[in-house]
Amino acid sequence: MFTKVLLIAGLVAAVAAQFGDHGHGHAYSSQHVYKHDGHHEPVHGHHGHGHHDYYTHPKFEFAYKVADHHTGDIKSQHEHRDGDVVKGSYSLHQPDGSERVVHYHGDDHSGFHADVKYATHHLVPHNHY
Repeated sequence: MFTKVLLIAGLVAAVAAQFGDHGHGHAYSSQHVYKHDGHHEPVHGHHGHGHHDYYTHPKFEFAYKVADHHTGDIKSQHEHRDGDVVKGSYSLHQPDGSERVVHYHGDDHSGFHADVKYATHHLVPHNHY
């Protein structure tokens, strides 16, 4: 999962850099990844042949943001995991001009829950004279 997050963040940054400005305004992307490497704890149980498995408490946080006003590609995401609890949110501007904002959380006890909201922005047409 962590590797996929890094791959996606790198891809977003590469695409944004390749299709940069070209005289149409500024586009940017950013990403942040924090991985906590805790102490390795042995997994209890018999594995035979003197083999021991280890478990590290999963903990990470990542965020990314893309804003290209020329193409309308505007989106962001933030996610945090601590053990079996995952919390996050993402937002994106949809083709109709509205913004979708989703806040989500999940854990082993209550499952996955998402709160989806839509916000309509007043669009001001640009005169290209």
